[in-house]
Amino acid sequence: MDLIIKNGTLVDSKGFAAADIAVADGKIIAIGKDLPVPEGADIRDAAGKLVLPGAIDVHTHLAMPFGGTISADSYFAGTRAAACGGTTTVFDFALQDFDEPLPDTIRRRDALAAPEAAVDYAFHVAIKDVRGSLLDSMEDAVAMGVMSFKVFMVYDFGVTDGVFYRVLEKAKACGAQISVHAENNELVNMLTARFLAEGKTDAWHHYLSRPEFVEAEADIRAISWAKSLDTALYIVHLANKEGVAAVTKAKDEGYEIYAETCPHYLHFTNEVYKREDGRNFVCSPPMKGQESQDALWAAIRRGDIDTIATDHCPFQSYEKDWGKDDFTKIPNGCAAIENMYPYMLSAANTGRITYQKAVELCCENPARIFGCTEKGFLKVGKDADIVIYDPDKDFTITNDAMHSDCDHTIWEGVKLRGYPVQTYSRGRLVYDNGTFVGQAGWGKFIKRQSRK
Repeated sequence: MDLIIKNGTLVDSKGFAAADIAVADGKIIAIGKDLPVPEGADIRDAAGKLVLPGAIDVHTHLAMPFGGTISADSYFAGTRAAACGGTTTVFDFALQDFDEPLPDTIRRRDALAAPEAAVDYAFHVAIKDVRGSLLDSMEDAVAMGVMSFKVFMVYDFGVTDGVFYRVLEKAKACGAQISVHAENNELVNMLTARFLAEGKTDAWHHYLSRPEFVEAEADIRAISWAKSLDTALYIVHLANKEGVAAVTKAKDEGYEIYAETCPHYLHFTNEVYKREDGRNFVCSPPMKGQESQDALWAAIRRGDIDTIATDHCPFQSYEKDWGKDDFTKIPNGCAAIENMYPYMLSAANTGRITYQKAVELCCENPARIFGCTEKGFLKVGKDADIVIYDPDKDFTITNDAMHSDCDHTIWEGVKLRGYPVQTYSRGRLVYDNGTFVGQAGWGKFIKRQSRK
């Protein structure tokens, strides 16, 4: 036995349990009251604290080329920040190059991640090119332990409707999971061109170029195709009320439709784009109006939102400033990898949701949906990814207290009730009371099971 955490209150989606938890060789080996403590074991007293599974962030963009630059956090900086916020597994998007077989995409990105990752990691592959045999290479990627793929309905590398449909068909055949960034590309381009021609170039017009209906229409279209094939679909960063209603309807009809939303959609509304620093909040889809935010919280409480993830893709403030006079030049993305779990746990601590719901959204559901069989649960035999959380610790987010390489945070000044005080990755302490104590290269690649 390497580690025993005593006197804490364990939390899962079913409830609370006063119990000790014992760890050996990176795995949970025993859970119970008054576990024996062998000589030489590292004993941690969690009296008055909650003991939680480490969170799984299934949506990040580390070291990602976009908008003429590269996102601010390397694999080390991003996973360091994750660890300091209680996230112990990170899913990053590997973006396929044109003419590139999907296994080559995975190997290319893993060469960057393996020496740097401070917590465990997995990949989704974002598909750009399906010509010739490239779509069939999805089968080889699944065999490598990558069973999730993403299509973009926007940007110049987005797929056409026909390609999206073919990807869904292939995924169903080989046991893969498809995610979609759903916005109507034609409408975005048309509205953007109109605003630029009219000289309307501020951050507010980024939102107006991608308002609720632009996202909702694409959500509905994507869901209809998945329904026609009776195959699963995972909608990333859902942010609008009408899209929420479409997800609810599909779920009620018995279809396997999953929805993710992000902390920034739950906390900020489109009003941020009227601020002097509005360009710092530019991301796609943008934050929406209050009705959409209310719909997201309601969907969380009734179970129609399955996961919380971050879409972590920060850029430096000077890069955001490229678009101070032209919103199309603002690199899209914000930081949140260190804030997700503390924010959702604070929502539980203040009564907006339950702790059980926070664990379900941030740990258990991501593990189930994406085939992480060793993650997401405090159970014997699972990886010892453990967070000790102090519900009485008040914390105000400042960029100085964060562990990202980004020079600002949209979360500056946000007050949280309760905060993680320790994070363990496979039984190793990687975060301790405000200080990162892990190392680059500790994280390992997580192979996942196909859906077959």
